Amino acid sequence: MPLEKLLRLPEVTDRTGLRRAAIYDAIKRGVFPRPVRIGRRAVAWPESEVQAWIAERVADARERDVEAVRASAAG
Repeated sequence: MPLEKLLRLPEVTDRTGLRRAAIYDAIKRGVFPRPVRIGRRAVAWPESEVQAWIAERVADARERDVEAVRASAAG
């Protein structure tokens, strides 16, 4: 079984486009994966969880696009 890659905050911000404060706010609201502690003062995010969060955002956006097209075609 391959080991899970852990992403530190700079890579999470690069991949998501969110700033540090937005990431921690989303964690607090329960809409972004919680980090795992990797040291006394260090945390990281499992890559698969960050990728799943991104994929969910993309799927939601695509669904809204389809709904908008259906609504404009019906109207």
